[in-house]
Amino acid sequence: MKVVTAIDSFKGSMSSIEAGYAVAEGFKRANRTVEVAVRPLADGGEGTVEALIEGMNGERHEVVVTGPLGSPVSCAYGIIRDTMTAVVEMSGAAGITLVARNELNPLNATTYGVGEVIKDAINKGCRRFIVGIGGSATNDGGVGMLQALGYEFLDKAGRQIPFGAKGLKELETITDTYVIPELNDCEFMVACDVTNPLCGTDGCSAVYGPQKGATPSMIMDMDKWLGYYAAASREKYPQADPKYPGTGAAGGLGFAFLTYTNAKLQSGINIVLEETRLEDYIKDSDLVVTGEGMLDFQTAMGKAPVGVAKLAKKYGKPVIAFAGGVTEQAVECNRNGIDAFFPIVRGVTTLDEAMDNTNAKNNLAAAAEQVMRLMLINIGGTSHV
Repeated sequence: MKVVTAIDSFKGSMSSIEAGYAVAEGFKRANRTVEVAVRPLADGGEGTVEALIEGMNGERHEVVVTGPLGSPVSCAYGIIRDTMTAVVEMSGAAGITLVARNELNPLNATTYGVGEVIKDAINKGCRRFIVGIGGSATNDGGVGMLQALGYEFLDKAGRQIPFGAKGLKELETITDTYVIPELNDCEFMVACDVTNPLCGTDGCSAVYGPQKGATPSMIMDMDKWLGYYAAASREKYPQADPKYPGTGAAGGLGFAFLTYTNAKLQSGINIVLEETRLEDYIKDSDLVVTGEGMLDFQTAMGKAPVGVAKLAKKYGKPVIAFAGGVTEQAVECNRNGIDAFFPIVRGVTTLDEAMDNTNAKNNLAAAAEQVMRLMLINIGGTSHV
């Protein structure tokens, strides 16, 4: 039997690859002849760098960059040498988790550090980028990132506008004289799973501003300033389209990528599935295994495990999923390609105990073993212990 695993990380507990190898161990306990191909899985958000580094023989790099409020932060990113692809999570440089709750303020928060990470990867030879843009603390339209890459956003006096959304209020002129030349050779696959435009009632300021510390008056101001920025951008780059779905992602970072770089906004899970060539493995498999820390209604709405299941169903493959926990609404997963799912916790336990790395791997391996034993009965096979 040939099995392929593509399991999302159990956040705070197991990485994607650790979960895959735990399943492989359990299956092999039941039958040593089972072949298991362990593949990484992520949705373009948190954990994508780790998953692709671990699952695609990537290298981990760290660079000290400007954090969202100006203080230095250390940001990790990955380089996949085979294709010289850099894997970046913008949240590592400008994420909301980097800011204390009482200091959240999108007027001041900048994406400058994101540009510094990209520049570091360019200097190391990368020209292909996978960029996850979820979890931002910012609403600066991506101007900070662009400033780090050499674009100038100038005020009336010809000075660079200040960091943060407040800087957009002073924007008069945009120049590209000092943009690093290598940027022309770069392509960006931007993991974006939201469809918000840049401005308006569905724009980034109105929808995501409150969770970043914005007050109602700040939201109105930021939306107006982003409108100025979009108009100025269109004067210089006629293709700029602030109404395009996803331009409002990450406080307008989606707009910056689409307007100022060679970028495409794509579903995060689709980017990862393509980059990891999961389809090639699924074609030749007898069983596909997926999962994540919690299976619920949101899983069925298109999270990573359902992305795997839909790909598997393209070839008529059976799909099972393992999870740390499941909710009643997880039955929706059965209607979206996951044939059966199994929680792995074996008894009454505390959350900390259940999420302990060793306990989680042991629980997952034990659950996988019993599932394989059942499958062997159904196909008339025998276990080999």
